[in-house]
Amino acid sequence: MNILVIGSGGREHALAWKSAQDKSVANVFVCPGNAGTALEEKVTNISIDAYNFEVVEKFCKEENIELVIIGPEQPLVMGMADFLQSRGIKTFGPSQAAAQLEGSKTFSKDFFVKYGIPTAGYSSFDDFESANNYLETIDYPTVVKADGLAAGKGVIICKNKKESRQALESIFQDQAFGDAGNRVVIEEFLEGEEASFIAVVSKDKIIPLATSQDHKAVGEGDIGLNTGGMGAYSPAPIVDERIHEKIINEVMKPTVEGLIAEGFPYLGFLYAGLMIKDGELKVLEFNCRFGDPETQPILIRLKSSLVELCLAAINDEMDMYDISWTDKHACGVVIASAGYPESYESNKQVTLPIRLDQDVKLFHAGTKLFNDNVVTSGGRVFCATALGDDLKSAQSKAYNLVDSVTFDGAFYRKDIGFKGIK
Repeated sequence: MNILVIGSGGREHALAWKSAQDKSVANVFVCPGNAGTALEEKVTNISIDAYNFEVVEKFCKEENIELVIIGPEQPLVMGMADFLQSRGIKTFGPSQAAAQLEGSKTFSKDFFVKYGIPTAGYSSFDDFESANNYLETIDYPTVVKADGLAAGKGVIICKNKKESRQALESIFQDQAFGDAGNRVVIEEFLEGEEASFIAVVSKDKIIPLATSQDHKAVGEGDIGLNTGGMGAYSPAPIVDERIHEKIINEVMKPTVEGLIAEGFPYLGFLYAGLMIKDGELKVLEFNCRFGDPETQPILIRLKSSLVELCLAAINDEMDMYDISWTDKHACGVVIASAGYPESYESNKQVTLPIRLDQDVKLFHAGTKLFNDNVVTSGGRVFCATALGDDLKSAQSKAYNLVDSVTFDGAFYRKDIGFKGIK
């Protein structure tokens, strides 16, 4: 079997790495991939335009691709899954209509209200003046969000009216997030602890994946600007059995049933970002793909076949699929470029460890090969991921791996996983 993974980040390296472990898989192609996927056994990068659907279709037919896994949100929101499936190519990912859950925060918030899914209070605005007037009527802190896709960076927590106005100016007037900021959502600030709940969904069938917890802020102690994620661990102790049941019954089931009622049943990874406090939960956002960096610690714990899981979802056979996990804990620490999540320099040569210990994996994200050397090409460069008998040992192994990777300007948070250890 030949497989195509769309994307270039750490998530896609993990998806390709896990897919290549399947004995039924001969080749995994990644479009466009990174230096890590280029060096992976049974994995090949291809340099076609991932956003030209006709070119991707042509490649799939020439290489007899039997499964396409779409990693990032942009091609999903653009309708890649619909296009490829309409051409008879088995594709794992939601339709363009269903991907609105991530593509528009206004759509998702309205959807939550319509189907009784717990979430923060909000209002949405298409212009600066209306949004600015609204600031006079709310309590602080508050959260200002660009409505569209902003690579995980379009969320600004504002302590007061002045900061909120500055956020609106940045989005509407300075176009900090481009077209993603043509509309904003101003949302009630929620206190508590965040957790990620990711499942594989096929119509009304839901297979929850291992729980995880991300670290969004750039600085230790969850301070500073929001990022795409600075590290994650799995499982997340905060999602105990009772909370797990609440998430299924109050969030996941109403969502998949609501999407069916709207006329666009879901297929793919469905990721609920949650705020949990005193045993209660509210949905912060939905993502219509695997989280990054949650993918890395989750997939390193997955014992069963990712490929078979995706095909079972596509073929509406999830009732017959049995998912299995290692009992070990996993921790992943992101190594980023100086300046991230704002401007940063690229093309920094990387020194990598000669060999890796057992139960550790260095997933590449913002890397490329240049004259046979690995150099940086993005804000988040690696996710050093490790398994351990408990979270503390997984964390220790992950940070040992971090210490073995060097490039000019490298930085990372030093507290990934401590919430789970506490």
